[in-house]
Amino acid sequence: MINETVEEIQGMHSHSSSTIAIKATEALSELLDREYASVDEFELDLQRNAGALRRANPSHASLHNAVRAVERSVVDVTDTVADAKELTRETIDRVVDDIETGKRRAAEHAADTFEDGETFMTHDFSSTALAAVETAAQEGHYLDAYVMEARPRYIGRGTARMLSAIDRVEPHLIVDNAMGHYLAECDRVIIGLDCIVDDTLYNRVGTFPLAATANQLDVPVVAVGSGAKVIEEGFVFENQYRDPSEVMLEPVEGITIENPAYDATPVELIDTLITDTGVHDI
Repeated sequence: MINETVEEIQGMHSHSSSTIAIKATEALSELLDREYASVDEFELDLQRNAGALRRANPSHASLHNAVRAVERSVVDVTDTVADAKELTRETIDRVVDDIETGKRRAAEHAADTFEDGETFMTHDFSSTALAAVETAAQEGHYLDAYVMEARPRYIGRGTARMLSAIDRVEPHLIVDNAMGHYLAECDRVIIGLDCIVDDTLYNRVGTFPLAATANQLDVPVVAVGSGAKVIEEGFVFENQYRDPSEVMLEPVEGITIENPAYDATPVELIDTLITDTGVHDI
């Protein structure tokens, strides 16, 4: 389970950072079925596997914080393997519940900010932003959504498909380069976030030019996510550079293909941050 989860995270088969954090945390439950001669052996295995999960994607602050929380709550606390396993199980359940609760509350706060007939643009795939849109639509709001493809992996296409299944929401799928053309028709931009560290928002590559263009056109930018993704200390963001084949299947001699997964957006380009604690003007 842990090895499979590491491979899934590395392959970015799941696009939501909250979902990834939950899967990584729950993967540690595999250790509860293993036999250990001592509590030290159990704790060493817990630390080793937690480290492997963190290294699978060092850019994910929520993943980092979730598995760290399990380690810190368990290591050097109990005297027996049985007690360590019980504490690990309780901590996994608590951490997962905290992630799900933070995500749900952030989505609820964001849903309250929608107005009937609103048109928004979104980028990438944010399960929290999607939940907010769905809740607003269920409350009777009709919404138009412009969705960027989010090249090179076209994650935005999945967002558009999910939006198309929501009553009262009309999605428009656009190529990334068309964002400036359609922003003038939008009331605001709504995005998720991987994390905010030192006044910088890190999110799927393409977020920075979208926020900068929206700022130039006076279109408000709203970021939605759990407050746990706002990091004050203990985490250094590390960008991930994806396989060049995602950009060009056939390599060409003399061309270096760059494929960063994330970019850095100054928070000064973000007008509003919505988390589980409420709506915050920046």
